[in-house]
Amino acid sequence: MSAAQPSARKPLVLLTLGVLAAHMVLLHAAPQYEPPRPPGMRPLQLRTVDAPPSQAPEAVVEKPVPAVSSEEKRPAERIQQAQSAIKTVAIADLVVVAPAVPAEPVVTAAAAPAPSARDSSLNAVAFAVAPPARLRYAITGTARGLTWHADGELQWRHDGSSYDAQLSYAIPLIASRSQRSTGRITSEGLAPSRFSDKSRSEQAAHFERDKGKVTFSSNAPDAELAAGAQDRLSVLLQLGAMIAAAPAKFPAGSSITLQTVGTRDAEPWLFTVEADETLQLPGGNVPARKLVRVPRRDYDVKVELWLGTRMDYVPVRVRLTQANGDYVDQQWSSTDRR
Repeated sequence: MSAAQPSARKPLVLLTLGVLAAHMVLLHAAPQYEPPRPPGMRPLQLRTVDAPPSQAPEAVVEKPVPAVSSEEKRPAERIQQAQSAIKTVAIADLVVVAPAVPAEPVVTAAAAPAPSARDSSLNAVAFAVAPPARLRYAITGTARGLTWHADGELQWRHDGSSYDAQLSYAIPLIASRSQRSTGRITSEGLAPSRFSDKSRSEQAAHFERDKGKVTFSSNAPDAELAAGAQDRLSVLLQLGAMIAAAPAKFPAGSSITLQTVGTRDAEPWLFTVEADETLQLPGGNVPARKLVRVPRRDYDVKVELWLGTRMDYVPVRVRLTQANGDYVDQQWSSTDRR
């Protein structure tokens, strides 16, 4: 029996080696497993919002941030080449806001609360919101004794129920800035949900309406949210929509108060309506009504706003002046209809 055992085991060993070799071949030839892509991972997926029944089917807003064109990228590249110049001109605290030129505005009705003697913001009963457009501006400013010039652009989009406003400008070889306001269009006009301000970094304010507060990415203390609150970009669009719907309610001498939210605070801004003027702007001569926000404190920004009386009372010029005399003067130059 001992002599026969080695010969009996030999076929078994050969069979085992054959099975192992077959497994190695199959494993080598099998395709590599790729896990399925989870839902929502498609890059740059755009989502649209259906317009309400009263709106035209084509009035649809794309909510994601639009792709940045090569023209918008080039200023950012120039900024990287001039980091030292950024330290020379301090414009980080200057807030630039931009107008929208309406044609066939969207009008929404609002209930009128009890009016006060002087504050006309309580008397507005409707809002005429400008249609989507791309607005261009010529901007001049000063900072620490230096004068600079820039081209600005506002992309204003909405579908009658949601809106997206984005303002950007660049000072060649010095700095760039982008502000964005998104939210809804309601019976009380614009209702922002998020406001962001980006230069070298981005800061944002979030309107938590269900909780009645505003929170800040800068870790600043939360602020109580007032009715009709706006951010620093939407506030001038809201003022234009208010007056465009009912110009007679806002004569010279009247005032409008709106809570205005930045990226660190929220406070009431009181605008006083002044007399009409005719402006000579890069886009032409424009009759306009002037509003002024006078600073309440030494470090507040003075805001001068001109609304085109023949352009549905939209802002056609905005001048912001700091306490130290530095200013930003933004003037309408042209409009591209979207």
